[in-house]
Amino acid sequence: MATTVSMPQLGETVTEGTILSWAKKAGETIAADEILFEVSTDKVDTEVPSPVSGTILEILVEEGATVEVGTPLVVIGAEGEGGEAPAVEAAAPAAAEPAPQPEPTPEPALPVEPAAVPAPAPVEPAPVARESAGEAPPEGDEISEEARFLSPVVRKLAKEHNLDLSKIEGTGRGGRITRKDVLEFIDAGGAAAPAPPAAPAPVVAPAQVPAAPAGVSPPVAPEEMSFPLLEGDDVRDLDRLRARIGTKMIQAKQTAAHVWTSVEVDYERVERVRQQHRAGFRDREGFSLTYMPFIARATIDALKAFPVVNSSYDLPQQKAVFHSKTNLGVAIDLDQAGLIVATIRDADGLRMIGLARQIRELADKARAGKLDPDDVVASTFTITNPGPFGSFMSAPIINVPNTGILSTDTVTKRPTVITNEDGQDMIAIRHIGYLGLTWDHRAFDGSTAVLFLRKIKENLETWDWEQELS
Repeated sequence: MATTVSMPQLGETVTEGTILSWAKKAGETIAADEILFEVSTDKVDTEVPSPVSGTILEILVEEGATVEVGTPLVVIGAEGEGGEAPAVEAAAPAAAEPAPQPEPTPEPALPVEPAAVPAPAPVEPAPVARESAGEAPPEGDEISEEARFLSPVVRKLAKEHNLDLSKIEGTGRGGRITRKDVLEFIDAGGAAAPAPPAAPAPVVAPAQVPAAPAGVSPPVAPEEMSFPLLEGDDVRDLDRLRARIGTKMIQAKQTAAHVWTSVEVDYERVERVRQQHRAGFRDREGFSLTYMPFIARATIDALKAFPVVNSSYDLPQQKAVFHSKTNLGVAIDLDQAGLIVATIRDADGLRMIGLARQIRELADKARAGKLDPDDVVASTFTITNPGPFGSFMSAPIINVPNTGILSTDTVTKRPTVITNEDGQDMIAIRHIGYLGLTWDHRAFDGSTAVLFLRKIKENLETWDWEQELS
């Protein structure tokens, strides 16, 4: 019996995914729990295993297509049922001998306008284009329904590059045009010129375009860039993570009313405890005791005192959502290849050692590319930590729908004025650092932001941190 595998629900907030690659082809066998395909969601890329063993009978969705959760993706036959697999591709050889059609079908409705050629009703433009390339139409004298299907990625590329899809030879099943076909067509110089203004303008043939200077080899035409290219420029495609970060950052800046506030913190009490416990902690836990779990613990306490900072703001609905739990987002640097926010769920129920373990576990998973979709959603407040890289003060972008993000900057020894037990002022060398809060002015005001930061500062400077490590 055949099994149809559908797009899985990869996280509680995931509604769709883009098929990045198939690990198997039609006709090949696969074992249960063996990787079947890789899918990209809004936050992470995930490898999905096969739920059953058997033979790949039919792949229903091409690479590059974005589909909703529950969409059928692939049909897998039971073990020993592989004899049916060739039937999936049987239509291609049969196409060499077109079956007689009672009457030609009118011009197929492609989602972009075909090239301007005389097209009386009986003429079928797409088959003509295929025959001129030496390829027979997939079924008789008309394009199959599968050839007409265009994934969202293909439609988007066609729109961005003003392409006539009838000129692109599809290599997918049934003549379907894939993302790879479109990109190869563009690389070969097949992209149409941008639409001219109202007044007709002369069109320059590709052969008349001056050659690029030595050392310049952009993968796209210079006129398609939003800025001029300089001699020697190295033009590279953005990877998926970098593109997602760019999109999310712009959305966040356009959504939240960003304001930044900072305070100076004396970390001397924290540093003394850290030095006393660092060797034993490393031996016991297998990683170093950093400032992050101290700051996280102090911040979670401050969020209880100022619940509006642990809220989300929805202006269109005229609503503010005060979260009953604290899900702490932690920004993780992926060795300079990108940044991702992973979530410590129910962080308000953890002591400092538990927070340290969760931060380490999520960082290891992120850098190994093993984060699950649920690991990167549902945060209610976020901390980012540029301090280890030597930052002085930072103003990060809010991780919307959070209403605030805390930046922890470098802690270093500085001379500062302190008051001793006798009430006398004196200059001392202390471990000093800064905390910066970017907050959404739509949700609360400056007084709340400063009081929230002051609460974190007081916690770090006055708490008995020994009992947190006991």
